[in-house]
Amino acid sequence: MTDQDQTGLGWTVVLRRQPVRIVAGQAEGGYTDAYELVCCECGDHPDLDYREVAPKLQHIRGPYQIAAGIAAYERHVSRYHRRQAAPAQAERRNRRAAHPPGRATLAGRDLASNR
Repeated sequence: MTDQDQTGLGWTVVLRRQPVRIVAGQAEGGYTDAYELVCCECGDHPDLDYREVAPKLQHIRGPYQIAAGIAAYERHVSRYHRRQAAPAQAERRNRRAAHPPGRATLAGRDLASNR
């Protein structure tokens, strides 16, 4: 994958206000009152206009009202991307277990025991 293929935004799934249209990767004409779900892991790209993506991706995108969009985001991530997030979640759990609350640490070192 080249740099031009990457969004560079650091996210893979996002719920955002739907632009009126996207031209050359930039929103033009303001935004609608609707929201859309953009999932790069499913092959969507945030620089593409709704009309430029495949029907499958249009179905994922919506549009949604905000509450329905949040629900769609949660459903989408839990159905299609939960396995990918599991290793990162397990790592966070392991770090929390290694450093229980109330123990001061600095860069992974336990300050109470000077380790």
